[in-house]
Amino acid sequence: MNDLRRSLTLGSLTMIAIGSTIGSGIFRTPGRIAEAVHLPEYVLLIWVLGGMAALAGALTFAEMGSMFPKAGGLYVYLKESYGDSVGFLYGWYILFISTSGSIAALAVVCAEHLLLLLGVEDGGTWVVPMAAGITIGLTVVNLFGVDVGGWMAQVFTSAKLLGLVVLILAGMAWALPEVAEANRQSVFANTPPRYFWSAFGTAFVGVLWSYGGWQHASFMAGEVQNPQRNVPRAMIFGAGAVTLAYVLANVAYMRLLPMEQIAASKTVAADALGALTPWGRKFMALVITLSTFGTTAIYCMTAPRMYYAMATDGLFFKKLSEVHPRWRTPMNAMIVQGIWAVVLLLFWGTFESLIDYVTFMDWIGLALAGASIYVFRRRMPDAPRSYRTLGYPVTPLIFIGISTWFVVATLVESPGKALAGFSVMLLGGLVYYFVFRNRQA
Repeated sequence: MNDLRRSLTLGSLTMIAIGSTIGSGIFRTPGRIAEAVHLPEYVLLIWVLGGMAALAGALTFAEMGSMFPKAGGLYVYLKESYGDSVGFLYGWYILFISTSGSIAALAVVCAEHLLLLLGVEDGGTWVVPMAAGITIGLTVVNLFGVDVGGWMAQVFTSAKLLGLVVLILAGMAWALPEVAEANRQSVFANTPPRYFWSAFGTAFVGVLWSYGGWQHASFMAGEVQNPQRNVPRAMIFGAGAVTLAYVLANVAYMRLLPMEQIAASKTVAADALGALTPWGRKFMALVITLSTFGTTAIYCMTAPRMYYAMATDGLFFKKLSEVHPRWRTPMNAMIVQGIWAVVLLLFWGTFESLIDYVTFMDWIGLALAGASIYVFRRRMPDAPRSYRTLGYPVTPLIFIGISTWFVVATLVESPGKALAGFSVMLLGGLVYYFVFRNRQA
């Protein structure tokens, strides 16, 4: 028997969708966004637009999740709509760029804040070794079954949501009057950015990074109870909950810190709660540690299901289709991903470098996957669908348009960021052409 075990509930899968989205972004990127667009209303607008993009994507992918209730998620959608070559390249990208790079980046943030909690003020030399240890440890833990991974997703997602709730309630209940006065007198907080569209594009990079991740719920479809019903609901519930949390968190930031201070900060959450109480910084450091630890754990668990599905289809290395006889997990796929994440850690080393490596091509794949719905509506109009995209055909178009705009804006503003990703994808194309093009499942 070489099948995955269907034991994830709707609650567990929703927590995976939320937990894989709320990682480092809402704690790391608000400063960059405020620095780019200046005005509080612009900041809130861009977070709302990001939430609309995430929800439009979830509504779109939910229909395809109901059509293909098996492991692999976006790989399956792309393979079925565009053919083996595109499906292979997406899975190749997920392994060698997106998920492994995200695991490495999240582990770095987790290590930085864990060192802060331990009282190590200058722990730079320890960050990469500790991040590698976190990555290896979480890979090993997830080998012991999807129930363990689902339990971790619920525990750590609950912890990070609790931390966000504390931050939001603090901002709503104890807004500092001096903050409002500082914003009224601030030229920065009352002057729109000089180059609006450029500033908007720069800010949106951080927003879309923060909202990315809800699609990981689709990777787990092969291990979900009643997947036709629960996969769509988990993605929609997850995207909606994250949008609400992010908008409210930014309102809290702006009630506790002046806009200029937000724009200058790389630790906005800790600074905001620290403005109210001496223990605020330590508390938020704990929340961020738990948040990034939990998200790293989810990424270690979810994406290997895609490599497993590809290998089962004969479109990836056969050893990755092997399932552990006792724990029913794609053991080899998880180990390969963990090893490559550690390699990326050793090669890139910093959060910023790792994110530059990941973000650009992530949204190319998402845009292509979103466009798959039009292909399926034309080719398979009568296929069983337990859910049909609300607002079709406009909803997918919103998601595709925002994703495409982000890719173009990033290419124009920072062309160097695309080079590494393009190089890896070129290698993947060569591997497909010479190794997998004529293989059968």
